Amino acid sequence: MIDRPPPVPYAGAMNNPTAKPYAGATSATVRELNLRTVWGLIGASAPISRAEISRATGISKPTVSAVLEDLLQIGLVAETADDSRGFTYGAVFFKPRPEAAYAVAFDVGARRLRGALAGLDGAEVVRLDAEVDKLDAPGMVTAAVRLARELAEAAGVPQSSVRHAVIGVPGVVDRRDGRVRQAANVTGMEGFAAQEQFSAALGMPVTVENDIHLAAHGEYARGCGGSADSFLFLSIGTGVGAGLVLGGHLHRGFKGAAGELDDAFEPEYTDNADGTRESSVPTGTDPCAPALMQYAARKLPGEPEPTPERVFELARAGDPAALDVAHEEARRIANYVAVAAAVVDVELVVLGGGIGLNGDLLLAPVAEHLAARLPYPPRLETSALGSGAVLAGAASLGASLTVEQLIREYFG
Repeated sequence: MIDRPPPVPYAGAMNNPTAKPYAGATSATVRELNLRTVWGLIGASAPISRAEISRATGISKPTVSAVLEDLLQIGLVAETADDSRGFTYGAVFFKPRPEAAYAVAFDVGARRLRGALAGLDGAEVVRLDAEVDKLDAPGMVTAAVRLARELAEAAGVPQSSVRHAVIGVPGVVDRRDGRVRQAANVTGMEGFAAQEQFSAALGMPVTVENDIHLAAHGEYARGCGGSADSFLFLSIGTGVGAGLVLGGHLHRGFKGAAGELDDAFEPEYTDNADGTRESSVPTGTDPCAPALMQYAARKLPGEPEPTPERVFELARAGDPAALDVAHEEARRIANYVAVAAAVVDVELVVLGGGIGLNGDLLLAPVAEHLAARLPYPPRLETSALGSGAVLAGAASLGASLTVEQLIREYFG
């Protein structure tokens, strides 16, 4: 494990997409910085005493005392004992209060809206899903309001204690105007003013983020991404999308479109002996179908409508044609990874999504392709969070933003 900051929920605005550029220190900002530093240390090392906080941070004991008083007033920490240490000479210890406030997290899908209520440590307290098949974007907003209420009721907490919502959407969240672009999976989501509409309906501040970016955030905070300072999360399903974490920070790009890999690759063709070119999309298939299924339809004529699950099931049973399809998918994945790795030299690539989670069949051939192409190939792992990565990222980010909100409200 590398030496890195505490987990994201206790790290303040480390990944806050709304954070403003640094504008110089004042006594007020130094006070807030000290508060965030102490809060992060308590979250990572509780129970911890005043003297230990001072030694670990280099902040003077009087200043630590003042900061702890602020944290107690906000409700972020509580005094506690530490019986494991034996005699402590009357020292007072401190621990975080993840129940001081809550964030609600949503993962918007075409057929299912996943929701979770998270405490200030980013851990899911309650998780519930709602079927939303054929709902348009405004209908998703209504469903989210209903699900948020159900989550609070299931957790037995007042709705007023839920202070922030983070919503993962299948599309680019334009950083210029906050609208969602390239969102074909949900009717009416294209151009939708998601942050404005969700915030007004939920009655709280809302952060809307691309779902794959949130999945990468979740892997960093709760999954195998935490083992690397820089990594690429590659989601392979109905399309290919990526989330890039560099130096512990999620890279969204200038307009929020970083990781939209499908936009950068042209369809592949095969050159025939007569000089013509044959598309990889077989005649009679949907040109918008996932690339793997397009190829599988050619290789597995006995499976007129193959699904990824069926292809990998056959491959695990040793079917030669299905194994060929799996190896072809590994080659395509390696193409995506090689380009990204050559540019940013990431330490780790995490495969996720419905297809990417088949690591038993994909990791070895992808690694083989990368070793042949790159002098310094990244190591590969399969997502530790699976289909819950987006929600975990939304919960983690929501916890961080809720803490920021409480701090800003306290300092006025």
